Amino acid sequence: MSEYQALYRAWRPEKFKDIYGQEPITQTLKNQIVSKRVGHAYLFCGSRGTGKTTTAKVLARAVNCTDTKDGEPCGECAVCRQMKNESSLDVFEFDAASNSRVEQMRDLMENIPYLPTVGKYKVYIIDEVHMLSNSAFNALLKTLEEPPAHIIFILATTEPQKLPATILSRCQRYDFKRISVKNICARLKVVLEGIGRECTPEAIEEIAVAADGGMRDALSLMDICLSYTDGTVDAELVRQVLGSTGRGFMFEFADALEAGDASKALSMIDKAMTDGRDPSVFSREVAAHLRTVLIAQMTGEKVSEIAEITGEDAKRFIEQGKRFESTRLMRAMDAFIKAEGEMRYVAMPRSIIELCAVRACRVSNEKEGEGLRERVEALEKQMREGVLVQRQSAPGEALRESGKEAEAPKPKPRPVRISEDDKENAKLFEQALEIFGENVESTKYFAKNLRFVSIKDNIVYAICAEESTQKLIVKKQSEIDLALTEAFGKEVKLLINVESPGESAGGIGSDLSTKMSDVFPRDKTEYIP
Repeated sequence: MSEYQALYRAWRPEKFKDIYGQEPITQTLKNQIVSKRVGHAYLFCGSRGTGKTTTAKVLARAVNCTDTKDGEPCGECAVCRQMKNESSLDVFEFDAASNSRVEQMRDLMENIPYLPTVGKYKVYIIDEVHMLSNSAFNALLKTLEEPPAHIIFILATTEPQKLPATILSRCQRYDFKRISVKNICARLKVVLEGIGRECTPEAIEEIAVAADGGMRDALSLMDICLSYTDGTVDAELVRQVLGSTGRGFMFEFADALEAGDASKALSMIDKAMTDGRDPSVFSREVAAHLRTVLIAQMTGEKVSEIAEITGEDAKRFIEQGKRFESTRLMRAMDAFIKAEGEMRYVAMPRSIIELCAVRACRVSNEKEGEGLRERVEALEKQMREGVLVQRQSAPGEALRESGKEAEAPKPKPRPVRISEDDKENAKLFEQALEIFGENVESTKYFAKNLRFVSIKDNIVYAICAEESTQKLIVKKQSEIDLALTEAFGKEVKLLINVESPGESAGGIGSDLSTKMSDVFPRDKTEYIP
């Protein structure tokens, strides 16, 4: 029986065209081979499983191939066959992670002066080059700067920021991007067809999403799923193997968080854990789902491109984003992102998820200002939707319940009535407030609390219920004066006073405060239209 070889090794690309998702890089390298302008040092950067080492091997094969076709190795000549069998003496693979000392680098450099045995170039592939010590980098530097004509260096790393600038400046740098879900799915279909196995489209997509942009991870996950059954691999099987939940489950769970239904959220967590889902994977999936909801909330239809989802799923995310309050959404997302790291330090990882869910379902008051902001957002939403807010207990009732003595109620001030001559002016005043509220949305509510009294000598007199309203309107003097001028058809200014006995006159037009006693009697502070 022949020894089994993992899919990511058996199906490692042998030509540039088989490297999915890195077309700009592979095309550039092919053009260099065709034009015979091959560099002496390359630096391949990128996250794991994106094709750095594979591209290095294909490049090593292509520069030595005796019969290249449009920059692609033929795969049939003696050089190509030797490299496929990994028996070539002209290609050296060096793992810097386990050979980081300067002595090991010097041993590698000793063979550089010797000419290649079969091909045109000797290729040195140094993987995880950022792991080399400073002394090893210094030993490599001089040779990397002026190597013999028959030497090509290919350095691969996941952390290019750790490389010295002297190394970076001597290499042609290529950044490998994470492979899209679409490209991973396409490659998996080619592999499945080649090995004669079947997998549903939903299962392929589940594997591609779980791979997180790494082709090697996708092939490894596919290998595990194929070992689980001799038949067709479906989405449910993939979820069982990965310990994950489906997208429909995530939509329902997010709906529970948005509705503040902690009971339902906890029940769904219990079901997921009972079905054998991994807590850390579950937390990661919730965070990823909420991220997509946030993207849908911010970008709309562009979410399908950014999050790499189908148009149908994009519509569901957009609809769910409309229902979520942005502050609650971001707080929940932040909690589940942190939960995965916190699980390493507790004996019951499940409890971390449950705590995150309950907190996400409640309006938080744990951080200063956060609870107030969320409650204001909730009230604004109720006002927009016309929801009747339940009456809260009065301050005196709350004091009596707590056993404290309630303060005596303040006497109700007597009303100020508008004369018959000013009723038309009162209507114009209300029109001005509407104009002001449309132009200055943040003060729309406070503008509605202003009450017209009279107009005299191009001065509009009004009263308000709270000092905070007065201060806010003062800050918007030019805007509200403009609205009043438009409504009354002549240039006017506003003078306001707080409807509390004993308050001094003030506000916009405070330079005219000497006339306030005539317009705002101390014993008449409440307005009745």
